[in-house]
Amino acid sequence: MIADRRFSAAVLAVLLTAVAGCVSVRESAEPDAGVPLDDVVTRSVKDVERFWVDRYPELSRGTAFEPIRGGLHPYTETTPPPACGDQQSAYQPNAFYCPAGDFIGWDAQTLIPQLQEQFGPLLVGVVFAHEYGHAVQARLDAVDQPTVVLEQQADCYAGAWMADALAGRSEAFTGVTPAQLDNTVAGLLLLRDQPGTPAQAAEAHGNAFDRIRALQDGVEKGAAICAAYRADNLPVTEVPFTSQQDAATGGDLPYAEAVASLAEDAQGYWSRAYPDLAGEPWRPLPVQPFTGAPPSCTAPDPAAGGSAFYCTAGDFVTFDNGRLGPRLHRNIGDNAIGMLLGDLFARAAQNRRGESTSDRAGQLAVDCLAGAWTNDQLKRRPGQGLTLSPGDLDEAVAALLAFGRAGEVTGISAFDRIASYRSGVLQGLSACT
Repeated sequence: MIADRRFSAAVLAVLLTAVAGCVSVRESAEPDAGVPLDDVVTRSVKDVERFWVDRYPELSRGTAFEPIRGGLHPYTETTPPPACGDQQSAYQPNAFYCPAGDFIGWDAQTLIPQLQEQFGPLLVGVVFAHEYGHAVQARLDAVDQPTVVLEQQADCYAGAWMADALAGRSEAFTGVTPAQLDNTVAGLLLLRDQPGTPAQAAEAHGNAFDRIRALQDGVEKGAAICAAYRADNLPVTEVPFTSQQDAATGGDLPYAEAVASLAEDAQGYWSRAYPDLAGEPWRPLPVQPFTGAPPSCTAPDPAAGGSAFYCTAGDFVTFDNGRLGPRLHRNIGDNAIGMLLGDLFARAAQNRRGESTSDRAGQLAVDCLAGAWTNDQLKRRPGQGLTLSPGDLDEAVAALLAFGRAGEVTGISAFDRIASYRSGVLQGLSACT
């Protein structure tokens, strides 16, 4: 975002371990995560097939589901995958569905082993559920959409399968925990398109915000909503950079400028939005960054593991300007600062109108209100203040993932927080009330 330049994002390779208070992403997504990778893949695919045997007739007007005929093909650099139609066989760190041969190929050398090691077996299951989603598209003869639509539809189908696991019907993944869901989201952050990729690009899959939205659509609403995805009804937010300068900086403002510009922008947004939310004027909210010891507060409302909070008694917000803020900016990008300030201002808004921020419902309301500010930024035209640039929404998701792991609200995952933030981003303030 910029004061008419634009904020955007750095890559997030070591995302979770870089932020104060965050845990590693190396938790297992299955109780028996030590099983060989081939077994995880086989069990995942069998479970996805079980799911589609049950659900496919609902989408096909009663036609029975047929599993892929060409099987699974693990490959390496020395043993490449089979040719796919007229495409030559070649090694690539990927997983793919081949409609001509009706098979799924997967990189057994690099990509899939790394995903299991770093993010757990559940992400491996989601990857294969995504590829099987393409097989479902072929069976439904529903492949006449832009690539980005087909890819996000496959993400949505993977979410519909994951909902089955969350409901306890999976034979491969039992007892899925919030931490395992968050690991899966962290993996999707690394499987996104690079910031600046146009949605119209031939190989576009979507930014992380859109891909996670599609996955959560499947989890929340089921396979039928996925089947209805079309170019004219899918809210794709992926956009290209609009200038060489923006592309060169990744759209990121310098840290001090990002803090000052975002705090000013949040103040302006809430002066406009708070009367609609609470029926009374917004009082300017002091922002007091600290280095070393935080300001004294008898009633702090922590945002990021205690390193940032809204002080109810003093009616101000504060955050660690020596470690947390610069670290977020360096390791995620400038809109991680936007997410931090968005959370703090939303906490103040909730508290001032007499609503909770400490329980599950209160935290989700805070996340939605932070998303409503982002919605306002998305709708602006150049010259109307800070606007988002490619990668900003992914930075917000990355920050929420970090805050979710660092926070103190029991029983709420970053997966849930991202879903609530997404509602505010896509629907605005009305979604939060």
